[in-house]
Amino acid sequence: MTSPSTEMPPRLFDRALLRDRQTRAVKYGAASFLLDRVAEDMAERQQAVLREFSDGIDLGTSGDQVRDALRDNVPQLRAVVLPVSDTEPLALAPSSVDLVVSALALQFVNDLPGVLAQIRRALKPDGLFLAATIGGETLTELRQSFAAAEAEVEGGVSPRVAPFADLRDLGALLQRAGFALPVTDVDRIVVRYDNAFALMQDLRRMGATNILNERRRTPSRRATFLKMAQVYAERFSDPDGRIRATFDVVWLSGWAPHESQQKPLKPGSAKMSLAHAVNKARKDTT
Repeated sequence: MTSPSTEMPPRLFDRALLRDRQTRAVKYGAASFLLDRVAEDMAERQQAVLREFSDGIDLGTSGDQVRDALRDNVPQLRAVVLPVSDTEPLALAPSSVDLVVSALALQFVNDLPGVLAQIRRALKPDGLFLAATIGGETLTELRQSFAAAEAEVEGGVSPRVAPFADLRDLGALLQRAGFALPVTDVDRIVVRYDNAFALMQDLRRMGATNILNERRRTPSRRATFLKMAQVYAERFSDPDGRIRATFDVVWLSGWAPHESQQKPLKPGSAKMSLAHAVNKARKDTT
């Protein structure tokens, strides 16, 4: 009998650097427009769930916006930080809470399957997990512009924008972690800026600049940044000259299994076959 694998997932992100940059962003005035919007949407989504939650946690969210938005609906919602170390477990006891929310934090987790599994264990039966994370085509314009600039100026491309999971991958991870009734959807937000440098300034004020472990450690050339801004303006600007930046906010929700929840039909239990239903529909339209 072979022992289970203890291989750690790849460390894409320098989480200690992330914490330092988030702290610095708060010190110099954080850009919170994305988090403000997510917090408002989080409150609407939570209110649409027809049940009460008495004890919840806000996992990893950088800021108070989510807790402020949910304060009237969830009597107890405490903040829990995501560990810097990938080997450190979440500070969550099994079956201890009935709600876990998280806003714009899980995209920088190295072991997302492991974190989701821990969240699932921390929920009481019929407890809800509701999160918003950055994913999909986020900052695709900046990624493409940097790649073109570096290829021309420096003769090679270095990783600058983090890889983001897509909708299908995140849905599969919810199922893998054991959540019932998993749902994912995406909210695409397009923000306009005067130029690429204004966008990069906002990213610094979000604490969301490059924290990839494989990032280039030497300063980039000034010519590379100027070329990047030129490419960005040429490819991704509107008629008024302002540039576009895409942010895909992927929403995740799932429940800790409970006997009261809806169950999928067992294979072969349908009263009408798919072929019969298709033939009937065709006859009804003729």
